[in-house]
Amino acid sequence: MASFSRISRKLLKSTNFSTFLVRNNSFVKQNDYKNVWTACACFISGSVLLYAAKNRYGRHTVYALKAKQPDELVKSVKLTSRERRFIKFASVEYGGQLYMTPQDFLESVVEQEPRPRLKRRVLSAKEIEQLRDSTPQLKRGSSQMFRNMRDKGIISYTEYLFLLSILTKPASGFQIAFNMFDTDGNQRVDKNEFLVMEKIFSFAWRDKRGINEDDKEEKNEEKKGKEGKDPQDNYINDDQGLQRRHNVDTMLQVHFFGKKGNSDLKFEGFRQFMENLQTEVLELEFHEFSKGHETISEVDFAKILLRYTYLDTDEYDMYLDRLLDRVKYGQGITFHEFKTFCQFLNNLEDFTIAMRMYTLADHPISKDEFHRAVKICTGIAQSEHLVSTVFAIFDADGDGLLSYKEFIAIMKDRLHRGFKSSAKNEGWEAFKSCVKQEMKSAV
Repeated sequence: MASFSRISRKLLKSTNFSTFLVRNNSFVKQNDYKNVWTACACFISGSVLLYAAKNRYGRHTVYALKAKQPDELVKSVKLTSRERRFIKFASVEYGGQLYMTPQDFLESVVEQEPRPRLKRRVLSAKEIEQLRDSTPQLKRGSSQMFRNMRDKGIISYTEYLFLLSILTKPASGFQIAFNMFDTDGNQRVDKNEFLVMEKIFSFAWRDKRGINEDDKEEKNEEKKGKEGKDPQDNYINDDQGLQRRHNVDTMLQVHFFGKKGNSDLKFEGFRQFMENLQTEVLELEFHEFSKGHETISEVDFAKILLRYTYLDTDEYDMYLDRLLDRVKYGQGITFHEFKTFCQFLNNLEDFTIAMRMYTLADHPISKDEFHRAVKICTGIAQSEHLVSTVFAIFDADGDGLLSYKEFIAIMKDRLHRGFKSSAKNEGWEAFKSCVKQEMKSAV
């Protein structure tokens, strides 16, 4: 140690560090030099010993890469924007599985952040049974069911994806969605057919991440399938709490198939559920701005349309300023006008096809052409005031013509509530998006 101490002193003397100590008496008192020299000597001595040991014993050492275990692989998986959002808003847990409540789901589609909470609530078996008893029957469904139930129900991740898809479906797509569940074509869906959806999502999740089961597990699954076991038996586990085996009936299962799970779901009941959910989410968005009034302002309507887009702050302000300049005395937008316009957005793909066939060389469209195309696609006519408001927002040069390509691109972000641009939710882009959203909320 003494020799290392002498070496340390020489090293320190050869640098400006000792000069710093001497000149700055306010930093190190004179009688403390001995302690400082000792500490520095110990530090350098340790460094020299570590360096010598590394050269002596570690020069020819080759370290094998440790194979990741399945659980470690899952933990390192890059989650999608929908997965992250579900985890963020899910407020309850049961058996290691994360669940949303009806209120969580509504907040996840209309709010940027979940309501404040200390931690997730862990449900007991007794509470799960109480939730089943409080779930209304399908015939008692309404456009206020999710709001009325609040926290009295649980929704799994796969059901969350299913509900999100409902929000973007046009009325003409309700039958297609129902037929996807009706595997035997008898115009009725039973509980096991409905659960096939979750099995498909589950295996898609596993395949996307390259998580494979061993031969023994696959053979067991085949055996269970031949024996007619429930699709629930084939779910995989993960550390995110998204795709675990469901040992409990969710809100949708009880609502669709009854507490005993032996009821069948008919198309009419399924169609009404989809309509009710779409209406409920739109009412929630509308009432956020109406504040109890029967109408929202044209500016509020524009904010709803632009809230899920990835426009720069300057571009966002440009649309609002353009509207303010062109609509001096607004008459407001009613809920019926807002709802019919959103129903049109659910038919946006048909509208895009109609515009490509209707125009040549991406020629801008007039109000009359826009009005006619929307009615053809949806069967519902938009009010003249709403069409004028849309043109006031998106008509760039005020010539009465709309560049439908720009309009469609922005409305797709609105329709899919930002999920279409999931690639922008990472790193620097995520930071810019966050700043932009904060600027929007301050407007």
